[in-house]
Amino acid sequence: MANALARKGCFAEDAEAIWRAALAAVDPWRLVREAVVREGEVIRVGGREFDLASRDRVFVVAFGKAASAMGEALAGLLDERLTAGLAVVPGPVAKGDTRLEHIEASHPAPDALSVEAGRRVLEIAARAGEKDLLFVCLSGGGSSLAALPAEGITLDKKRRLSEDLMRAGATIQELNIVRKHLSAVKGGQLARAAFPATVVTLVISDVVGDDLGTIASGPTHWDASTFGEARAILECYGLWDSASAMVRARLEEGARGLVPETLKEGDPVFERVHSVIIGDNMTALRAAKREAEKRGFEPIFLSSSDGGEARRTAGGYAAFLAELACSAASLPRPLCLLAGGELTVTVKGRGKGGRNTEFVLAALVDMAKAEVSGIDWLILSLGTDGIDGPTDAAGAWADERTVKTAAALGLDPVAYLDDNDSYFFFKQTGNLIMTGPTGTNVMDLRLFLLRPAVP
Repeated sequence: MANALARKGCFAEDAEAIWRAALAAVDPWRLVREAVVREGEVIRVGGREFDLASRDRVFVVAFGKAASAMGEALAGLLDERLTAGLAVVPGPVAKGDTRLEHIEASHPAPDALSVEAGRRVLEIAARAGEKDLLFVCLSGGGSSLAALPAEGITLDKKRRLSEDLMRAGATIQELNIVRKHLSAVKGGQLARAAFPATVVTLVISDVVGDDLGTIASGPTHWDASTFGEARAILECYGLWDSASAMVRARLEEGARGLVPETLKEGDPVFERVHSVIIGDNMTALRAAKREAEKRGFEPIFLSSSDGGEARRTAGGYAAFLAELACSAASLPRPLCLLAGGELTVTVKGRGKGGRNTEFVLAALVDMAKAEVSGIDWLILSLGTDGIDGPTDAAGAWADERTVKTAAALGLDPVAYLDDNDSYFFFKQTGNLIMTGPTGTNVMDLRLFLLRPAVP
């Protein structure tokens, strides 16, 4: 696939090789096959052994952006022991020799198929008995793809509320607290449906801190949040009064104890649940580090937990890079600084963009203001799922030549940033990164390359 990076010279080619290595490391099929081993009738995962011979039936349910690859990799290992399986995915599935039934639901906003998927997932879990084994494969996007609203809540009302929260800049943790308390699947309720079966949950994490209660809204994990917190989040973002009467009634009744809470730590249900994180942001960052070393860089981890507003975070990184520039000339090797996490954007303009393109544009503006000289630099940020907000790009990159290209085209970076129009800015400069959906999701990857300026 032709890519803008490959046409811009050696430094940009290094950047592309590094992010491609990071994506390869979090390929879902690879992660499952590395984490799960079958020897005869014994399955080993997460330091535990599960004897298939002692199980009457074995089921698999998978939902999230990596669901198809995760589920199929696991189904291949289980082979003849698989009783039934379902994968809920965000887009078309290659029609091949699949062992699982697939439902193509919607993301980031759930649709009618998401509701059907949530219902089917619960039905499969409820089929499992005390001598059965249920594998649950979770990855980013699962909250939307298997979204069965709680009794009395319509899909339309829940969907609109989720969209309003995302537009307001709510974090994934805040969004999922609200989702859990309006759901029949999340917050441990899938585990409750499967009890007393043994549940093994394989997780590819798309959240900072790898919190099992947040990933896909924790369908097989206890939930520490409350109805009261869900209401407080809506009030914080000015969405309580505009929420539907059904939503407000459920949260108010839940806070008064009239509606059962999500499952809490210590519930007997979780004695039969075993969860293993098989891939996360650090998995990708470690692979990026190895590739950077191979290409002659001195790799340094900065963070795997970036959060907050993209513009503010970009300003901090740009200031740090400007300081490094003062000593970069004496470095024995070029630097590759690595970071990850997931940022947010509070949309105020009318343009188009995502958190990654906005981060890079904001960093570009700040680097230009700092008038950094004496070094070559490159800033890159991309979503590992290949989708940056409401765009078809994974993210963007920029260097000193991008500043010059924008000037030659008569583009004002500050004006585009003010209008949240980072996508069209980088589309014109040729700096978008286009991967298409990657089938995985471990949040975002950022890299910063620095070296003494090449004459």
